[in-house]
Amino acid sequence: MITPQLAIDVQDLTKKFGHATVVNGIKLQVKKGAVFGFLGPNGSGKTTTIRMLCGLLTPDGGSGHCLGMDLSTQQRDIKKQVGYMTQKFSLYEDLSIEENLDFVAMVYGMDDRKERVRQALDDLGLYDRRKHYVATLSGGWKQRVALSCATLHEPKLLLLDEPTAGVDPKARREFWDHVHDLSLKGITTLVATHYMDEAERCTELAYIAYGNILARGTPKQIVQEAKLYTWELSGEDVQQYTVALRKRPYLDQVGSFGAALHISGYEHDKMAEVLLPFAEQNQLQLKEILPNLEDVFIALIKIEPKEVDHG
Repeated sequence: MITPQLAIDVQDLTKKFGHATVVNGIKLQVKKGAVFGFLGPNGSGKTTTIRMLCGLLTPDGGSGHCLGMDLSTQQRDIKKQVGYMTQKFSLYEDLSIEENLDFVAMVYGMDDRKERVRQALDDLGLYDRRKHYVATLSGGWKQRVALSCATLHEPKLLLLDEPTAGVDPKARREFWDHVHDLSLKGITTLVATHYMDEAERCTELAYIAYGNILARGTPKQIVQEAKLYTWELSGEDVQQYTVALRKRPYLDQVGSFGAALHISGYEHDKMAEVLLPFAEQNQLQLKEILPNLEDVFIALIKIEPKEVDHG
């Protein structure tokens, strides 16, 4: 059954390569107009899921719809309404920005190609650079060109696979500003990313590992539902205690955050029994803080596959 308010609605989506199950019966719903973050470590199944959603791969199991079209039987129609930016930059570097856009317009059989290309150049601030060869561009400008090509045919859904990898912070921020501008126009975006600051820019998130969705919801909901407790330990040369703390019970993760350590676990009182005397003995400052998305993300990817709830 098609749900009109959802751009993506899949159940039990599965993909295998040989004996390896890469995507393991996931359920995923993305509202129209959302900027949906898809997080997970390398090899978690993000790219395979994206390729099934845009019609490049056929699922081995499960069912669902993308933009109201069946994933298994309407792949050709889905491709026409989806813009896909691959993880690896894939435009023609020996062509100019304008020539790349014109080629994409030709592939999609667009009417008024010249005008559509000119408008696309204007929309992303590329017009003055339109004659530049793509090979001469910085990473940030290349990604801007790739986004322009992915949106040239006015798709209803954007699938972005780690679009800002290797891009400087200023270019990343500008890229995300463009994504949110597209959201205001009603375009839905699903973006795979490793960056926690980018995850916080999303309206909703899903964590995937071992081919399973481990958590989903708004950034705030995911932090709250993780039921993770985090403490901040600070003081002179606090980093020297990292190895010793990792050997203590109930401290599931110990990581550096600037000049302090973040220590997280699931048993609040037991953690306190370990940390309070340790801080006092070593003349360190200890305070309980709210976990951030990175604390939760690291905790989630430590979950063994057999512990995952496929619900």
